[in-house]
Amino acid sequence: MRLRRTPPAVAVHRGERLLASADSAEGVVGGTRDALYLPDGTRLPWEEVEAADWGRDESTLTVSEVGRWGAPRAEHRLSIEEPGRLLELVRERVTASIVLQRHVAVDGGRGFRVIARRAPRGDRPLAWLYEYDEGVDPDDPAVQAAATEALAAAQAEVG
Repeated sequence: MRLRRTPPAVAVHRGERLLASADSAEGVVGGTRDALYLPDGTRLPWEEVEAADWGRDESTLTVSEVGRWGAPRAEHRLSIEEPGRLLELVRERVTASIVLQRHVAVDGGRGFRVIARRAPRGDRPLAWLYEYDEGVDPDDPAVQAAATEALAAAQAEVG
C-alpha cells in the first residue's frame, strides 16, 4: 500500500518547503525558510518584509513591504482566524533577516535608521536601507552627509 502525500496548500518555489500555513479570508497564506507566500500568488522574500503586525482583536495579519522613501509602502491585510504556527514563523524569519539596525540622530532625537537585511540563504549581498523618522528630509544636505557617513561606518563594521 502506497501512501499519497497531499500537495501543499501553497505552491512554493522549487527547493523551498512549506513550513507553516494558515487559511485566511483571502486564501491560504504560507511561509518557507525564504519567503512569505500570499493568497494572490505573491512571493515576498523575508528580507523585503518591513514589518508584520498581528491584530488579535480583529484576527488580522498586516504585512508591510520594505519601500522607497516618498513612495507608498505596499501593505497586505489578511484575515486569519486560526494562525497556528504561521505567526511564529513570520516573527522568526523577519527578525532573522535583520543583520544591523542603527538609529542616527540628526535633529534632536529625530534622524534615520541604517538597516542591513540578509536573504535567509545568504546567496545575495546584504541589502542596505535607510528609514527616516517623520519630519526628517532625506534631501537635506546635512542628512545626506550623515547618512553617507553612517552607512560607511555600518558597512565597515559588518564587513
